[in-house]
Amino acid sequence: QVQLVESGGGLVQAGGSLELSCATSEFAFEIYGMGWFRQDPGKQRELVARISRDDVPEYADSVKGRFTISRDNAKNTVYLEMNNLKHEDTAVYYCDALLTSGSPLYGTWGRGTRVTVSS
Repeated sequence: QVQLVESGGGLVQAGGSLELSCATSEFAFEIYGMGWFRQDPGKQRELVARISRDDVPEYADSVKGRFTISRDNAKNTVYLEMNNLKHEDTAVYYCDALLTSGSPLYGTWGRGTRVTVSS
């Protein structure tokens, strides 16, 4: 059974930084693109960053220039460095492997890691 374990969230002031990690197991990590999603209560889940299996990143306009996604295939881990955080970045963040369409491969949406940005 695939495991996707997110960590690194917390409470930070606006303008601050956090780095999220997503450790994975039980699937061929290196052959999939990976994505970071976020969801705030009452809002739709959105894909904020993705990285291809060839390390090509893409970002939602809302985070472009502030977030950086990276991956370490040797550690089966994907990271999300978040800088200049804004109140609107407050959400629970999740990771998943991606289909080529950008849709989540597993969609199990475990505990995620909560990011709270105080204004």
